[in-house]
Amino acid sequence: MGLYLLKLLILLPLLGGLIWGSLWLTKRMQQRLNAQNAAAGRSERAARLVETTMVSPGIRLAVVEFRGREILIGSTRHGLTRLAEVDAAPRADFARAVEEASMGGAGAGDERTNDHAIKDDRR
Repeated sequence: MGLYLLKLLILLPLLGGLIWGSLWLTKRMQQRLNAQNAAAGRSERAARLVETTMVSPGIRLAVVEFRGREILIGSTRHGLTRLAEVDAAPRADFARAVEEASMGGAGAGDERTNDHAIKDDRR
């Protein structure tokens, strides 16, 4: 029993040190690679995660921007599925559209809601 505890006291800190060292080395190598990419003018990533939404446990929707396209991806425990793909809207246009909608778009939205309510009542 004493030999077991001695091995445990020696190997457990050794294992912890190996884990910590590998994480430290990985972080350092990533920083070095990022610095090399920035020096070579490749600082922008090819793919960018725009938004994710959890639909239910184990099912997510994600919007990924890749080479000027926005791709809607469905993610489950069993894999990924491309659901839709459109041209990416410039970020400045999106910000302007949000600002316009918050300032002057409230009246138009109310009218559309009323129109839909009227159409629903006719059914």
